[in-house]
Amino acid sequence: MNAKILRNLSFVALIIFTLACGLPGSQDAIETEPTPQEISTVIPPTEASINHEAIPISLPGLESGQAADFDSSIIPGSDYFIGGDRFTYGRLERPFNTQSMDVYYPEIDIVHTMVLQDDTWIYGLIVLNDVASTKLSEKRYGIELDIDLNGKGDFLILATLPTSSDWTVDGVQIFKDENGDVGGESPYFTDEVIAPGDGFEKKIFDSGEGDDTDAAWVRLSADNENTIEFSIKKTAVGEPGAFLINMWAGTNLLDPALFDINDHFTHEEAGAADKGLEYFYPIKAVSEIDNSCRMAVGFQPTGQEPGLCPTASQQAGSEPGSPGGSGKPGIIIRIFCIPSSCPADSFWDDGSCSCKPIK
Repeated sequence: MNAKILRNLSFVALIIFTLACGLPGSQDAIETEPTPQEISTVIPPTEASINHEAIPISLPGLESGQAADFDSSIIPGSDYFIGGDRFTYGRLERPFNTQSMDVYYPEIDIVHTMVLQDDTWIYGLIVLNDVASTKLSEKRYGIELDIDLNGKGDFLILATLPTSSDWTVDGVQIFKDENGDVGGESPYFTDEVIAPGDGFEKKIFDSGEGDDTDAAWVRLSADNENTIEFSIKKTAVGEPGAFLINMWAGTNLLDPALFDINDHFTHEEAGAADKGLEYFYPIKAVSEIDNSCRMAVGFQPTGQEPGLCPTASQQAGSEPGSPGGSGKPGIIIRIFCIPSSCPADSFWDDGSCSCKPIK
């Protein structure tokens, strides 16, 4: 190719480049600054842009209750029965995949729970078997509060897995049951006729957005990487002096619209985790989920409260006005019996806090 042809081709290329620079979407358009309205439609609000007035700092020293939960890590490859899974009683111990139950999810296996309080906050601690061994892409953790003590949950606080030991509102939501249909006709127990309601139908807080931007926070414990700590502002949940509280861990079934879960599925649909329940075993539609029993906080339970943790002993001196007590009304500390693993020929009985033989 001679020099003249090369000069002509270079001239044509220069013309095409010049014309392209003047077309829509060219460099002129790229350098145009977007308007604030355009920015707000693309970039969601961040926690830094939220004005926080009340941020939890450290956990109070006085516990209001604690309860252990069955450790399902012993089940794979063993002859032990799962303790604590009683679908019709609202107790779920199912950190496994459906049907085969051959995949165990330690990051949603609750092994211990604790609740603490101060004048402003309710703190809920969920101790899991092993958060670092993540197998699930979607994980949610939650706290359910019954503030009128009727067995029906009133508030559900959910959070995605936090990534640091700093308090954050990111991924934290609060839902409220305004129409009172959570629990159906028989709170916490499976109703004879499946007539599910809409669960916790009203979202009142979402990652700092709501009437109170400080309503709920979450973080990983700085002392234990397998512990998730919630901080819930009392004024955001009715400022209860007494309440029932339990904890949750799961995936897509941990859905506010599906409460109570055992009113949305029959026992046959849900299955059972315990081999002793041969007709229902294994788990089916209700899998990858775990919850704890309910702790009574701020009042002396009768023992008939739905889902209540069986009490093995009560700490002496914790009652207001008793020797060594704090003297603060509404602060009652209980040590609940710890569910144990049982041999294959027995099962865990909450009532007696012991293993009983299968007849």
